[in-house]
Amino acid sequence: MKPKKTTTPARVVKSTIVVSISLATIAVVATIVTTSLKGQSPVKDPRQERFTPRGEVANEGPARIFLKSGNTAVADPSDGTEAPTGFDNLTNGFIPQGPPFESINEENVVPPRSMNDSRFVFEEVETVADGLGPTYNAQSCRECHQNVVTGGASQVAEHRTGHRFRQEFFEAPGGSLIQSRATNPEIVERVAEEDNLKTFRISTNTLGDGFVECIANSTLIAIRDGQPENMRGTALRVPVLEGDGSPRIGRFGWKSQHASLLSFAADAYLNEMGITNPLFPEENTSGGVFVGYGTQYDPVRDPEDHDSQDIHTFARFIRATKAPSRGPITNDVIAGEEHFNAVGCAICHVSSMMTVSPGSVINGGVFIVPNALGNKIIHPFSDFLLHNIGTGDGIPFLPRPEFENTARQIKTAPLWALRTRNRLMHDGLSSTKEEAIQRHTTQAADVKRRFNALTRSERDQIMAFLDSL
Repeated sequence: MKPKKTTTPARVVKSTIVVSISLATIAVVATIVTTSLKGQSPVKDPRQERFTPRGEVANEGPARIFLKSGNTAVADPSDGTEAPTGFDNLTNGFIPQGPPFESINEENVVPPRSMNDSRFVFEEVETVADGLGPTYNAQSCRECHQNVVTGGASQVAEHRTGHRFRQEFFEAPGGSLIQSRATNPEIVERVAEEDNLKTFRISTNTLGDGFVECIANSTLIAIRDGQPENMRGTALRVPVLEGDGSPRIGRFGWKSQHASLLSFAADAYLNEMGITNPLFPEENTSGGVFVGYGTQYDPVRDPEDHDSQDIHTFARFIRATKAPSRGPITNDVIAGEEHFNAVGCAICHVSSMMTVSPGSVINGGVFIVPNALGNKIIHPFSDFLLHNIGTGDGIPFLPRPEFENTARQIKTAPLWALRTRNRLMHDGLSSTKEEAIQRHTTQAADVKRRFNALTRSERDQIMAFLDSL
């Protein structure tokens, strides 16, 4: 969007956990980085506390889940209706469709007005004058979220690194996220030599996430509690940054690090495009060195999206998207889903759940669920919980001892829209469904063993089922 003006001074952030550094204290920088490299605890920024969940999750209503893995359903499908689906850039009813998309431009766009206005902003290319960078990964939300339509997944992956010392994880200087681009060649980030933990995290699909946001905490907890002990997931409590401080069960991002789409959008605006906003007001660093407003690299005061208009527009667009639609349902697809359930895949890749009732208040009291999103049945084929299936990237939710177990865990990949992807798993390093399945170990070892014991025909039917998603 257009340049934003504010008098708020710039500070420093990277990912959600940061080391605060200014050019005026370069000696302190050296001390901090040196102690971190030796494996000692770096100076902790008090802003880390903003991302630490406190208290119990709010009661958002009863669990509404339909399980196909031998457990008893705890919701009545007659209470809801199927969520609208499709890859068509059409609204799910949350906001009006609006004027023809092709007629919207920078001069006449009205972000709160419609789906098409919001999509225009979602697709808009940011510039340095808008606050892009100084370090960043993309110039537009659409760069990472477009396949087959705007809001879908893509092949774009972000890069994260860190290292371990005496069984403790340490982020790279400035944070685990290594931005791949910059507005100046002098500040392009590099991976530190001592960072022996390196991973990619591929862009996620956001279509239908407005419905996912409206899944009650109790539903995700009920899924967890219904899973066998050796396969039980972690329901991560995370703060809703725009809310009253009460946490929710996380569901967005590969570590389920966010529970609201506004928090998710604000995080991405900073960490993927380098644009600060009221929820993430401090600029990213370049390898731990301050490059924000006041330096030659950043001409725009923070927060650059000072009125939160853009992040609200991004969240509004995602909330208005339809859920991914299914492909043709053949006899092989039906049989394949039966085998998928029988071997235990559905214990984590949960097929169906229902959103809370319209009028329910979620996200720390700041979002009232509308009719378009309430009482809707969705089929994400995920439990949105964290599991250790042997592919964890070694980077925890937060670099603190209480979150150490999350280093080996990753969110169950939602399988809706699977047929639109040819790079699979969280790192995008599996090229086929068979490769992805064979990478499942640890908590998924028994399920993989049962899958491998199927006949070739039965396995082919499972592949046909997956190709229908």
